[in-house]
Amino acid sequence: MNSKISSTIVFLCFLVALIATLGSLFFSEVMQFIPCSMCWYQRIFMYPLVIIFLVALLYPDDKLFKYSIGLVIVGWIIAFYHNLLMFGIIPESVVPCVQGVPCSTEYINWFGFITIPLLSLFAYSTILILLYLGKKGLCKDEK
Repeated sequence: MNSKISSTIVFLCFLVALIATLGSLFFSEVMQFIPCSMCWYQRIFMYPLVIIFLVALLYPDDKLFKYSIGLVIVGWIIAFYHNLLMFGIIPESVVPCVQGVPCSTEYINWFGFITIPLLSLFAYSTILILLYLGKKGLCKDEK
């Protein structure tokens, strides 16, 4: 049995994906921070979510969870792996950044621990939690 995810949840997912997308574009195009390979992979899985959630807002669909969950999970795994590297838990020798900018480059470091990959992980985690809440029907639209 499929049920529609609350429009509030869909809007919040759209908002998080949009902010993450615009933030990544701001960092690369305005601040001139060159993305590493892992950052590009995270973008590849975030950018389509903006379109998917926008379409779901305009044309509600009971299969939104199926459309989006794969992108969110793969993006979350890449972001999690990137954060393991940033925090020194895994060595840089086991990452796909072999050319260009090293994956361990810290363009920002707010409060001593908030980096761009951590912002990405936070965005994916927020969308994952929202989709879970929406799938379980824990947030319903008022009628």
